[in-house]
Amino acid sequence: MRHEYRQPSPHRPRLTRRGRLALLFGMLLAIGAGVLIPMLPHEEAPEKPRQLLIPEGWRAPQVYTAIDRELKLPAGSAKAAVATAALALPAEAKGNPEGYLFPATYPVTSKSTPATVLQYMVQTANQKLATKAVADGGKAHGMTPYQTATLASIIEAEADTRADMGKVARVVHNRLAKSMPLQMDSTINYALNRSTVDTTLAETRIDSPFNTYERQGLPPTPIDSPGLEAMAAAVAPTPGDWLFFVTVKPGDTRFSATYEEHKKHVAEFNRIRAAAGRAQAGAPGDAS
Repeated sequence: MRHEYRQPSPHRPRLTRRGRLALLFGMLLAIGAGVLIPMLPHEEAPEKPRQLLIPEGWRAPQVYTAIDRELKLPAGSAKAAVATAALALPAEAKGNPEGYLFPATYPVTSKSTPATVLQYMVQTANQKLATKAVADGGKAHGMTPYQTATLASIIEAEADTRADMGKVARVVHNRLAKSMPLQMDSTINYALNRSTVDTTLAETRIDSPFNTYERQGLPPTPIDSPGLEAMAAAVAPTPGDWLFFVTVKPGDTRFSATYEEHKKHVAEFNRIRAAAGRAQAGAPGDAS
């Protein structure tokens, strides 16, 4: 069998100068990637924020304690930070953030500081007070945002249920309109740094700007951290002619327009308290 010998084709493809440069550039990229990728720093997974819960009705010292505990700082750190945190407080507050440490759940990380957390809380309070319903309602009643926060803090402390907030607000507005002292036990409690439903006659005579039995008008500052519902109730009270109220038992608050009616409700409250005290005194294991 005869074999034919063929010369290589003179027309095989050849790279142009541009093609050779492109090929060389691609090779350099491939080589460079192989060198650079192992040298890239390892990226850590983002830190998962912890949750700091501030309930409605907490006072500033309670908030400070919660911040210190969550940030694992010495006691008093958050309180000390107030002086230098440049908080966006109204001039009426005179640097006191009570009432503006808005109750909510806040994310905190290892980078959080007392100042940043406090700033976030005050910013949130200002945003809530600036919502249209609250801001417009406050203006309609001739109230500044700070006065709204102050009234809302009383509502937060006094209302036994959310459904009662509007009625408690109405009692406050009616008393203010009649130039009557508010006579709120919650403000006495604030002055005495306590929380109780028992207020004695002597305690209603203490010398304090928060004694709303002796002094007319709102107290000089809020008495706790009110939530949005209390703020809304402060500027949109339930219609009514009530001037008094007493929580006879949990879930049962009685509102009255006359003192005579109110005295009957107070008498029932005292009877229920006395009966509960007798039952407790006779409970097994009681030393009395």
